[in-house]
Amino acid sequence: MNFRFPKKEKLKSRKTIERLFSEGKTLKKFPVRVNYIPIEKYETCKAAFVVPKRNFKRAVDRNRIKRQLKEAFRLHKHLLNNRSGVKFALLFIYLGSKKLSYQEIEKSMVNLLNQLTNETD
Repeated sequence: MNFRFPKKEKLKSRKTIERLFSEGKTLKKFPVRVNYIPIEKYETCKAAFVVPKRNFKRAVDRNRIKRQLKEAFRLHKHLLNNRSGVKFALLFIYLGSKKLSYQEIEKSMVNLLNQLTNETD
């Protein structure tokens, strides 16, 4: 099992991110929300992570939460390997206004990834 999060799995396309907000579906499990759209042209799932500046003024705090989100995704992205072979563009948004422990973020991430695979099967 590959637990890396290489550059080819990072969502950077401005057009795709705009599509996620306009056409994407949403799943929530506090403190994380995920917007997603299935995209056939990708060979792997691509993900991006957002922490609003409104809730965390200091960049240090935003970056720490983004690192925690990325780590939770990296360790549990294998849950997205569903039988249909559909690949997704994913945008994870942190909803909380307080810093939570990594265990709470990880539990939320696992729950969201399981919901996502159950919806597409």
